[in-house]
Amino acid sequence: MVKHFRVPGSLRLRLEEAGILVPAVLRRAGLSQNLFDQTRILVSTEELFALWTAIGEVSKDASIGVRLGTESSIARFHPMGLAALSTESFGTAIKHMARYKRLAAPEEILHEAVEDEWAIQFRWTLAVDIEPAVLVEHCFAWVLTIAREGTGTRIKPLRVELVQPRSHTKALEKHFGCPVICGASRNAIIFRAEDAAIPFVTRNAELLEMLAPQFDQELKTRTADEDHFIDLVRGTIQQRLTGHRPVVDDVAKDLHMSSRTLQRRLQDSGSSYQRVLDDARHQMARYYLSNSVLELAEAAYLLGYEDANSFARAFRAWEGMPPKNWREAQRATPSSSSRPN
Repeated sequence: MVKHFRVPGSLRLRLEEAGILVPAVLRRAGLSQNLFDQTRILVSTEELFALWTAIGEVSKDASIGVRLGTESSIARFHPMGLAALSTESFGTAIKHMARYKRLAAPEEILHEAVEDEWAIQFRWTLAVDIEPAVLVEHCFAWVLTIAREGTGTRIKPLRVELVQPRSHTKALEKHFGCPVICGASRNAIIFRAEDAAIPFVTRNAELLEMLAPQFDQELKTRTADEDHFIDLVRGTIQQRLTGHRPVVDDVAKDLHMSSRTLQRRLQDSGSSYQRVLDDARHQMARYYLSNSVLELAEAAYLLGYEDANSFARAFRAWEGMPPKNWREAQRATPSSSSRPN
């Protein structure tokens, strides 16, 4: 799996513009003094956290994370940011960035609408220690930058929730334009659910198409482990197994690549779309039969089969017995089955 983050070389310039001594930051973080001289700056989660912790400690600005996450010059945006601005709406932009993060780094952007609220969170999947407060603020400021630049409005969140206390809450509230609640159970920036549908004035389908090959090249470099790529495809298929059989075009779109590229990379890995689809269904079938009271027809529907008989035939090929018998055997021998990733 992808274990490293790519630090943009432009971060050094941003730090220098903020009056922060880069050598002091690197020394405090325990990182090499020539870190920013590298063509591709790759760091582990531990090193990323150390870098951002050091930025917060060396800077005299308590809101440095917000400052570094705010950019008004689109010319200085990372290609991922440009691609996000080229999408059709705020919600689509977040989904695009979430897909990129999932593919390119051990990081996730979680977004969920509950009733009339839409919460966005960042999760560092290999983290052992708590994420630095300055990094959390940087990520939320970046989300707001994308939202405001894309919509062309001064959109404001409903609130920002933070786990750790802050000494500069008032400054954060002024920047985000909403209440900042410390001591919360999660780090999240919450918008109105309807904000996800706000169209982007920066939408540019042609630019998005031009950026696609660049993303494909970077992702190929970052995901050299093809077994991990198969896992990504399988996971994407499983997310779409909600009552219909996912087609390769939809899965490729979720992974921000063409269907031809997806099929070629699977072939290079010694697999195929049909094989990964079957494996995804197999994993989900085991989960449904082990951890739920779903009827076989209901499980067949969720897995995208035409009828229960088709599902039963496929399951017998996988496990050597009908799904009903397999479920009874599992109940007779309790296991620690869990939902596949």
